[in-house]
Amino acid sequence: MKIPVLILLAALFLGSCKAKKAVETDSAADSLAMNLPKDLSKPMNADLVFYENVLLPPQFEQVKISSKLSVETDKTYLPTLDATIYIENNQKVWMNLTAFFINVARGIATPNGIKAFNRADKTYIDSDFDYLNSLLNTNFINYKSLEKLLMGRTFIRISSREFMLTKTTSGYKMASVINQKMESNGSVREYQVELHYANNYDLIQVVMQDTQSADALEVRYDNWENFRNYRLPKNVKIIIKGAKAGQIMLENTKFDDSKINTPFSVPGSYKKIEI
Repeated sequence: MKIPVLILLAALFLGSCKAKKAVETDSAADSLAMNLPKDLSKPMNADLVFYENVLLPPQFEQVKISSKLSVETDKTYLPTLDATIYIENNQKVWMNLTAFFINVARGIATPNGIKAFNRADKTYIDSDFDYLNSLLNTNFINYKSLEKLLMGRTFIRISSREFMLTKTTSGYKMASVINQKMESNGSVREYQVELHYANNYDLIQVVMQDTQSADALEVRYDNWENFRNYRLPKNVKIIIKGAKAGQIMLENTKFDDSKINTPFSVPGSYKKIEI
């Protein structure tokens, strides 16, 4: 089974350690203080409840996700593979891909970078995350946002000073009222942003449109379920538009919080892909 390693990496790691403006919601107290709503036409306490629910990350040590992964691009179709995703809070995201119980690829992301190998063509990658932002037509994703994206949490910075919160019949909408500037290694891009939440604050959709190009990233979540003291989405769909186009789909079939071993070593005969 031929799996281009860079397409695999797009599925494995949507992250960038060097994005200057990205997720800034790890500290609950600081985040809520920074994002207090200013719109006094709506009840202040109602807005505070919203921000508390969408910004505070779930408290967990680790979570193991059994999933089905499929990837489509305008040039490549990756048949559905069995995936094990293991997230250790603030430490690592490890993924193992199998087909018919045979390991075909493995990868690991930490705040220091990413590593992955592909058994099909005996190649591997050892890099920081800037290239993956280019692959995804973005420049704003960081390591922490990878955790939040996979777990269905708000993975970009939102602020009442720069977003408008609207109550809808189906839930809530956060829309940027000014373009969101994202900086990475001297590169600046601006995005129009919309986030949609259900009435119970489950994240439903994130749309980020580059204001100067057709590049856009859309993430959709569906079929949420309770797990321990928080909720997780069973379906995650990542849609890449613009200069590069494709879809990454995760169908999560089981959640577990037991610790597992996360081995990673590249065979000596594999060839490194330089990027």
